Amino acid sequence: MKMQKAAYMRGTNKMVLKEIPVPDIKDEEVLVHLEYVGICGSDVHYFHYGNCGAYKVNLEEDFMLGHECAGTVVKTGKNVTGLKEGDRVALEPGITCGKCEFCKTGHYNLCPDVVFLATPPVQGCYEEYIAFPADMCFKLPDNVSTEEGALIEPLSVGFYAVNQGEVQTGDTVVILGAGCIGLVTLLASKARGAGRIIVTDLVDARLAKAKELGADYVINSGQTDMLKEIEKITGGRGGDVVFETAGSPVTIAQSAFVVRRGGTITLVGLSSQEEINYNFAQIMDKEARITTVFRYRNIYPKAIAAVASGTIDVKRIITHRFDLDHIQEAFDEAVSNKTDLVKAVIKI
Repeated sequence: MKMQKAAYMRGTNKMVLKEIPVPDIKDEEVLVHLEYVGICGSDVHYFHYGNCGAYKVNLEEDFMLGHECAGTVVKTGKNVTGLKEGDRVALEPGITCGKCEFCKTGHYNLCPDVVFLATPPVQGCYEEYIAFPADMCFKLPDNVSTEEGALIEPLSVGFYAVNQGEVQTGDTVVILGAGCIGLVTLLASKARGAGRIIVTDLVDARLAKAKELGADYVINSGQTDMLKEIEKITGGRGGDVVFETAGSPVTIAQSAFVVRRGGTITLVGLSSQEEINYNFAQIMDKEARITTVFRYRNIYPKAIAAVASGTIDVKRIITHRFDLDHIQEAFDEAVSNKTDLVKAVIKI
């Protein structure tokens, strides 16, 4: 039996490396030698707190994190026709039932029976090999690396967010939160032709990265009255589309005051399960629209094409790189380094 190296969290704040069998593949699956896996904010929450929103890790057992991944196909099932050995692929990490009303109407991201990597109890992909359905593996063009391929997953969240927010050419976009999801929302908004992009955060390094990626204005909301600053920048009008990407009760509440009359608020960040005070009088007075994001759907091919064409340079969001043997240090850094770390990836 061929074995492979894999990393698991053991309790909170601890990673262990283990030898586990390389999986067998089914007829509709491919075996992928993973090359890069990103560290998502949800991974950090599971690692540090044992939960992310309503999803909780069983801390009595080892649990594998990781869902942002790409690699090379090394074996194909007998019914696979669209992929071959040697193809480099990005994996869309949710396997849906294909039969429920949500799947059949194209809203498969809402499938109640989805099996999503690293969402407890489903194991993730910090491992050398994974067996995965071929139809959820998307071939990468020659000019897109597997490191970039691992970033297609978070980029797809940004793409879906701007779809939900219906960003139009020339719009003033406000992004509350400059973590990875805020940054990919920035990239996707620019690709949609946003005229002016304002990004807020508490961390200067994240704001510097947002500026580097094309934000027109950045605001440290811990040092400046963010609402007054946005009012000044927009001439009192507010944002056409406001994205909340931090999942913070504070920024969620602020979105009602930042959006313009008739504008749109898109809630992207995963918030805790606690109730949040929200001024709906602001929303009703402005006739503003609120939309939400849960993962993404039908986005991967477009996101890959945008990277391949050079429209989006997604690898610029990476600030830290580690190998699998140093995954403990990677997660320690992700938990403790809020000044420099924006996005980390693991080279498998």
